[in-house]
Amino acid sequence: MKYVAVIGSSGEINEKLKETCRNLGRELGKRYIVLSGGRDGIMEEVAKGVNEVNGKIIGILPFDEEGNKFNSFEIKTGLDFQMRSFVLVRNADAIISISGEIGTAIEILAAYAYKKHLILFNGTGGWTDRVQKVLIDGKFLDNRRLVEIKIGNSIDEIIEILNNLLGE
Repeated sequence: MKYVAVIGSSGEINEKLKETCRNLGRELGKRYIVLSGGRDGIMEEVAKGVNEVNGKIIGILPFDEEGNKFNSFEIKTGLDFQMRSFVLVRNADAIISISGEIGTAIEILAAYAYKKHLILFNGTGGWTDRVQKVLIDGKFLDNRRLVEIKIGNSIDEIIEILNNLLGE
């Protein structure tokens, strides 16, 4: 089984983004074991969708925090937010970024540095959209060209990218 992480904003998110995350969670939950930061916001909405299809989602939590009630399993890392992010990224076969603040930006950079498959969900805001403006040739974060970053414009497109990267 492949592991797909979803990274993105914690806290309050708008209704359209909530619905998008739940729909993405449903599609991922049918195909993969899903990883997230295990907290609120995008992480919680994705977890809701995964649960609706009886999928599995693992929350990789900072410190000894409690995660959202939709996590199937939780790993309390005892680490701060940034170090927890590296555990999350290292354990994923592919990563999908949605919106996001500085923690998401750190995860995007970590995914690239670790040569992980990374898909930016276009049009979701935050660092997911911001980082697209600095990509070299629309694909790379630096001149080493470690791994090609993919951009998905819809859930169907993201699933197709994942199928091509990870197999069905």
